[in-house]
Amino acid sequence: MADSDTFIPSLHKPAALLPIARHKDALLYTIETKQVTIVVGQTGSGKTTQLPQYLERAGYCNDGKLIAVTQAPTTVAARVAQEVGCQLGQQVGYSIRFEDVTSAATKIKFLTDGLLLREALVDPLLTRYSVIVVDEAHERSLSSDVLLGVLKKVLKRRPELRVVVSSATLVADEFVRFFAGEDGEEGRIVNIEGRAFPVDVHYLSAAVEDYLERAIKTVFEIHADEPEGDVLVFLTGRDEIERAIEMVADRLPGLPKDADALVPLPLYAGLPTEQQMYVFEPTSEGTRKVIFATNIAEASVTIEGIVFVIDCGFVKLRAYNPTTGIETLTATPVSQASATQRAGRAGRTKPGKCYRLYTESAFESLPETTIPEIQRSNLAPIILQLKALGIDNIARFDFLTPPPAELIVRALELLYSLGALDDYVKLTKPLGTRIAEIALEPMLAKCLLSSPSFSCLSEMLTIAAMTSLQGNVWFSHGSKKQEEPARRKFAVEEGDHLTLLNVYQAFVTKGKRDSKWCQQHYLNFRSMIRAVSIRNQLKRYLERFGMDVSESLTGDASAVLRAGGVPKEESIRRCLTSGYFAHAARMAPDGTFRTVDGGTVLHAHPSSLMFNRNADWVIFTEIMETGDKTYIRDVTKIEKSWLLEYGSSFYHIKS
Repeated sequence: MADSDTFIPSLHKPAALLPIARHKDALLYTIETKQVTIVVGQTGSGKTTQLPQYLERAGYCNDGKLIAVTQAPTTVAARVAQEVGCQLGQQVGYSIRFEDVTSAATKIKFLTDGLLLREALVDPLLTRYSVIVVDEAHERSLSSDVLLGVLKKVLKRRPELRVVVSSATLVADEFVRFFAGEDGEEGRIVNIEGRAFPVDVHYLSAAVEDYLERAIKTVFEIHADEPEGDVLVFLTGRDEIERAIEMVADRLPGLPKDADALVPLPLYAGLPTEQQMYVFEPTSEGTRKVIFATNIAEASVTIEGIVFVIDCGFVKLRAYNPTTGIETLTATPVSQASATQRAGRAGRTKPGKCYRLYTESAFESLPETTIPEIQRSNLAPIILQLKALGIDNIARFDFLTPPPAELIVRALELLYSLGALDDYVKLTKPLGTRIAEIALEPMLAKCLLSSPSFSCLSEMLTIAAMTSLQGNVWFSHGSKKQEEPARRKFAVEEGDHLTLLNVYQAFVTKGKRDSKWCQQHYLNFRSMIRAVSIRNQLKRYLERFGMDVSESLTGDASAVLRAGGVPKEESIRRCLTSGYFAHAARMAPDGTFRTVDGGTVLHAHPSSLMFNRNADWVIFTEIMETGDKTYIRDVTKIEKSWLLEYGSSFYHIKS
């Protein structure tokens, strides 16, 4: 037992010491008297975790009402449940796509803004909620922008509803102007100062070629020269984070014998909840945590103990090209506002240091703020949602920032060619309304909903579940030499989608009962279990639509012939083309691909079966840019004639 006179630090800051505590009365008064309250406060001020608890204690959950908080739900919900002293899913719960951890007892519900919009399809006035807190609204994500527009309409019909918009930057005035007039005068701004310690910012004297390499070098320099304190490294995505962790692991044996331990941890959106929680565990003595994170760590949650921040200067942003119809995730330089947010993470508990892996003049030339997502995204999913909410005139919808007309036109064209909109730009019934309701992006929803006419419903359910996983199905725990043959066992000549179908069928028959089976085949057991759960949920959607989902269990996918003599695999490929005709490409003699208009060069992603394989025409589900190359993944061979058959309103033959 420890000596009675040793002190151990508390795991949590007492809520009374958080900056928000001093403003509790002012906040509750403003929320009571105004329909809309804008809360401006630094991350770390306690607004995300404390405000919902204040509201609940002030009686906003009486009469069975709920408080909704739109936020990176899983980690925050776990923290608040701990503070309230309940099990997650009881009074405090969360809901994300394909995962609902709430119950009849839930009063405070954390959910994504996209899901709240989906709830509005069933309950347009969101009557279950007494208060809706839109957190981190300054990030201007597509769904939060649209949600604010929808809430503005709802407030006119529900004077008792309260909306709290929390924003960490100085764009609060924009939100005030947007909501002005909802309660006869402007919404009120309540300022909560975060407790911030000074942060020394260091720049590189000259630009670097490889920021990942430089980031790792900086981690080891900090570890060797700086006093205790954890390190937070901002990178752009999952692949980079996994590479960084491997690079740290490779260099650990080179540390001096008497050096403190260094523990690398990942943090990104697709990471399972329990793995995200490791990041918040306090570090034991003689150990330094280094967290490699995407910009998920820029705003929402405060990780105690961070003293050093390393900022690579880039963030992956969605960019949609309306001419090619291709949306990519591209690493783009961050804005000055983001860089400032990132640096601020180092000064939460004591003075800190921020190492920017770029020059000071590069910082000066960065844009001040990020372009809102609504001005650079494929708007098809959002327009579909608005139409399903009964908002038919998209041009007159009250957007915080209106999207460019060409993005709207392009989205309408795509939805029309998918059969979701009719000649009058109204939602088609039942297809359009179903595509809007199912939690899949429109192209994949179209494949799934049209699968009965291709006699491949069961297979399409599996493919939809497997391609909706945020995590990777494969994982590395050894040499690439062993991994490749393991994957090849499942490979189907026609491409990745049928291969994923094979993987799933093998897992359900062999791997579910035997966790070693996954290890032997380099499959991620957790991802596979999640795929089973997503598939069940998609099946429930289809049942709700009154579709017949009885499945005949079949053996080998390639051997099954259906009526009419079309091989099963061909039906599946045709079905995929019926949704993904807009994502088509043709293989060039050099093994790369070209988009249909010939304008963009695409490469098969190394994880794809089409990497170094021959095909003529293909469709793909995902596209991403890394460095100077654009990769496509989840690729399947198709026939050119199918593009005209299923995408006739999208493609026109040049005479």
